[in-house]
Amino acid sequence: MKIAAVIPSRFHSSRFPGKPLARIAGRTMIERVYRQVAEAGCFADIIVATDDRRIFDAVTAFGGKAEMTDNNIKSGTDRVWAVMENRDFSAAVNIQGDEPLIPTELVRDVALALAKEGEAVVSAARHSGSYDDFYSRNVVKVVCDKRDRAMFFSRAPIPYAEKSSFDGFWQHIGIYGYSREALRLFIGNGPSELEQRENLEQLRFLFLGQPIHIIRTDFVSHGVDVPEDIEKIEKLLGG
Repeated sequence: MKIAAVIPSRFHSSRFPGKPLARIAGRTMIERVYRQVAEAGCFADIIVATDDRRIFDAVTAFGGKAEMTDNNIKSGTDRVWAVMENRDFSAAVNIQGDEPLIPTELVRDVALALAKEGEAVVSAARHSGSYDDFYSRNVVKVVCDKRDRAMFFSRAPIPYAEKSSFDGFWQHIGIYGYSREALRLFIGNGPSELEQRENLEQLRFLFLGQPIHIIRTDFVSHGVDVPEDIEKIEKLLGG
């Protein structure tokens, strides 16, 4: 199976404009994400899908591959399809461009699940014991069946638990692998009501009857959302 890694990367961000080009211990964030993905060693190609020439130029300057995509594209999944549509890849892994510490093992596991297990859509989750995160709308929760397939994703606390009986929850991690057919299914159908209410695009797959296989991981996300996060990442890197 010929699998591509696609890293959607937009310049404009309400909380941190230009963050893909922010420097972390001497390298841009997009370069750090790209090199983490490259270390997985399991992709036919790695492509940064961007809407800004500055990001395109920065990626090509360090020897990476980038493609300009329409700046009116609404979601990362749509940007992945813009790259995939006219290429012969069988599947793609969508890696967020603001996760400079994304583990190569997790990236590889998602790709292997697509290739070896024959799953059409793959994502990931980690177990969290934080009751505050359980009730935070900014933390996405997922519940799975006995085959590790997602039953539902929500910003609400699921499954419900009083604090006295709380024993943790599964926090969704925003990495996705899709077969070409599953990606075409997603693009060919508009947003569902559930997707719009929760503002979670992965719910479109479930609404369309497309299972999502969840890989369980210990990875703790250290995404970059605001400029202050750069210092936190540099401390984790030992800088």
